[in-house]
This record gives sequence, structure tokens and C-alpha cells, in this order.
Amino acid sequence: MDPTSFETHPSRYKHWRLTTNGDQATLVMAVDGDHPHKPGYELKLNSYDLSVDIELADAIQRLRFEYPEVKCVTITADLDRVFCSGANIYMLGLSTHSFKVNFCKFTNETRIYLEDASANSGLASLAACKGTTAGGGYELALACDETILVDDGNSAVSFPETPLLAVLPGTGGLTRLVDKRKVRRDRADVFCTTAEGIKGKRAKDWGLVDHLVSRSKWDEVVGERAKALAAKQTVTRGPRFELTPLEPKITPEKITYRFVELSIDSGARTGGLVVRAPEAVDSFDASSEPWSLRAFRELDDALLRLRFDYPECNVLTVRTHGDAERVRACDEALAKATTGFAREVRLLQRRVLKRYDNTARSFYAVADTADSCFAGVLLELALGADRFYMLIDGDEKIAVSTSVANGGFFTMSSGLSRLDARFYGEAGRAQKILARGAEGAIPSEEAEQLGIATIAADDIDFEDELRIAIEERASLSPDALTGMEASLRFVGPETLETKIFGRLSAWQNWIFTRPNSTGQHGALTLYGQPERPQFQWKRT
Repeated sequence: MDPTSFETHPSRYKHWRLTTNGDQATLVMAVDGDHPHKPGYELKLNSYDLSVDIELADAIQRLRFEYPEVKCVTITADLDRVFCSGANIYMLGLSTHSFKVNFCKFTNETRIYLEDASANSGLASLAACKGTTAGGGYELALACDETILVDDGNSAVSFPETPLLAVLPGTGGLTRLVDKRKVRRDRADVFCTTAEGIKGKRAKDWGLVDHLVSRSKWDEVVGERAKALAAKQTVTRGPRFELTPLEPKITPEKITYRFVELSIDSGARTGGLVVRAPEAVDSFDASSEPWSLRAFRELDDALLRLRFDYPECNVLTVRTHGDAERVRACDEALAKATTGFAREVRLLQRRVLKRYDNTARSFYAVADTADSCFAGVLLELALGADRFYMLIDGDEKIAVSTSVANGGFFTMSSGLSRLDARFYGEAGRAQKILARGAEGAIPSEEAEQLGIATIAADDIDFEDELRIAIEERASLSPDALTGMEASLRFVGPETLETKIFGRLSAWQNWIFTRPNSTGQHGALTLYGQPERPQFQWKRT
């Protein structure tokens, strides 16, 4: 199996062109049909696959770090009368179920990152749709601050998935339609079941697009709207920081980065994730890459490789090693830094921790060595894990520590901090934990009493208890675990993000396996062929 690379650079893009001019950037979608992620299909009509979205994710991240002067990015296309026709249907038809769901999840995480750039980084986005905008293409437009559709009597926006493929828009389109754009649900119902979509005045009147512009005035109006969006931005980024390659060492059993290691035991369907503490206290003047950025970029890459390249790895232990006080010192330095660059580092950490929350694997955090350092931002990994096992040692060297990082900045998709989610319904409990953490390290036995650790055991019982727990977990149905974990991890209020990812975990997982879509006579299976799909008509 060839490993999937989630790293790229604008000089190597096959499907996008990124240009900047002062406070404006333009991302032109120009999908090269001859360079799909995997052979077997052609990317026609600006349809996209994983390779296209990897480049888009890279472009958004580079705009945030490497182009701090840019305040608005216009996303457009250079095909005549086509903006984007959505995810490539033949790619979906050829893909495994696991790949389809993870593809949808990654694509939506990229769109959420675009929305986060507008909300927190002073980087607005404008979708300039000079042609057909269908499926995932319209979902990308919905993630932007504004959408402009050309008024040429032909171009439409559409969600054709339900009538054509017997599936759903895969990257949050339904939720964004009614929750974000506030489209009336009866109108949304018509829209989502009309394969050809809606164009012109009705698209504007129904709130599906923000502006309707003729071809003769297209360039003028797009430029005006981009300038207007840029003028509204008050957040300052920078100084500029160039993102360097991660260059992990990859073997069949292990992926090794500078601070992160992912190991896989394919026979046992288990793995291990290790994050190492910094070697020095970070500086955030952008003269060099701080641990706070590098380690989390590495963790991000490892999580994506885990999702796509190791679908049968069911349970992972999560360990940390190094100097806990140095982790806390880096957190303090990051909190005190006033540069826009420092803010982007913290926002990236928050995004990666959300990726961790949304990863469909069982995570067991383990503190069983004296150099374990679940402290500050690394404690978030233990709080976000499904269970946390701690060894009780006589010297009380195995401990956890809080820092300013645990005070609420790293909110989950629910809007709660991981401490608040852990103690949901117990008012003030998280603050008491933070107050205790300010007094010093919390050893294993006390951590269990306070509710931070799930289980603390002495060296007589610890190894067997952990081994049995991992073996039992690995023997359970991955499907049931995915649903269970997604339900338990996100306690508390529902948000646009929790709705989207909950539905990805439940509805998409279910619909992608139904015979009406992917069966022998299903709509997705037969797309492009003369046969008509044969549906099972029972509602379930």
C-alpha cells in the first residue's frame, strides 16, 4: 500500500492556482483530469477527489501563515460555464466505504477551517461561481462568506445527490443550508430534490446565493465584493512564517516525525501514538518554528494518515514523553505572545485537537512512565481520549499538570472546553481542577479521585488491566464503536459542527452502505450507465 501524502506546496499544485495581490488572493480551481488521487477515473468538469482537497487545505493554511497581508480570498474557476461539479462520482463508486466517509470528513474539516479563517483570522472568502455549481462545489461556496452566481440563464446551484445518487451532500451542505444560510426548510426540500438545481432570480430570492451578476459586469462586481469583504477585516496576522516540510520517516509499521510517532500492529488491529515534549521553550517571533506549531502539524499529519492508510487499526494508546514543565512553559509563552503568528499557532492547535476528537478510532491515553507529560496542551489529548489510564507509582512522579492552555481556548466542536465536557452538568468543577493544577502536578491517585483519570492502578494490576481493556476494545464492532464514540464525545449543546460530524458518523456511514445507493442496482453504482437504479421501497 502506497502511503497517502497530505503535504504539498503551491509549486506542486495540479488542481489549483494561488496568486496574491496586496490584501487580495485568488484561488482558481483548474482541476487537471489526468492527475487523480488514484488511477481509474478522470476528473472532468472540475470534479474533485482527495488530491484536489489536499491542495485546497494546504492553500488555506498557507494563506493564514505565509500571506498575513491577505484579507480576502476569492475562490473561482477558469472552466467555461462550470465552477465545480462536486466530488467525482466515479471516484466515489470505486472507493471503499471507509475511504468515502473519511474523504467526506476531511473535505468538511477543510471547509470548517475556511470558516474559522474568517471568524478568527481576518481572512474573508468569496465564492465567485461563473457557471454550474453542484454538490460539493456548492458546499464549498456555502463555506465562504459570500457567494456570487453568474446570471446567464443557464448556471445553477444544486445538491443533486439525493435524486441522482441516493446519498446525501457529504460535507455539511444540508446543515449549512438551513443553519448557516437560514434557507427555509420547505424551500431547501425543493432545492435538495431538484437534480438540475435552481438558478437566477429564484436562487437569489431563496437565499441560496448572495449576489446575481451578469457576465458583462462579472469582473467588476467580483472585484468590488472582494474589496468590500477585505475592508471589513480588523484582525491583523503576521509576521509571515513559511511552513517547512515535515518529512516523516515511513516504514510499514511506523511513521516517525521529530516530535510525533505513530506505530501500527496490524495483526492486533491496534496502534500507538506518541507525542514528545519540546526541547526548549518556544519563541513566537516567527524566526524559527516553535514546538507548539511543529508538533501539532505532525500530529495532524499522523491523524490523517491513520484515517486513510490504516482503516483496520481500531484502538490506539496515546502517550507523551518529556519535560512537563517545558510544555507548560511553552503554553505560557504562547498565551503571552501578542503577534498574529502566535494567534495562528493556537488556532492551528485547536483545529488539530478537533481533528483528534473527530477521528473514528478508540483512543486510550496512558501515563505509565516517570517522563509522561500530559501537561497543558498535551493534557488535552488525555481529556479528549475515550479513557485515561494512569500508573500509580510510589514516588508520585507520574502525574498530570494543567496550564493556561486548559482554560477554555481549545474548545471542542460543541463550544465546550474538554474539561467542561468531562464534567458536564457539574458547575464550577472545571475551575476547581484548574485551581488545583495551579498548585502543582497532580499524581495518579489524586487524578483519579478528581475525575481526570479514568482508572489509576498500581504496578501489580496496571499492565494486565490495560492489556485486557485494549484486547476487549479491539474485539468489538468498529461500526458500533464509531457510533458510540461520536455520541459520547460530544456532550452538551448542539452546534453546526457537531450536527455535521454526527451525521457524517451516523447517516453517511449508513447511507453509503445501503443497496439503494451502493448495491448492485444502486444509483451510485449505476451512475453513467444505461440501466436505471432499482430501489428497495421500504422506509426504515
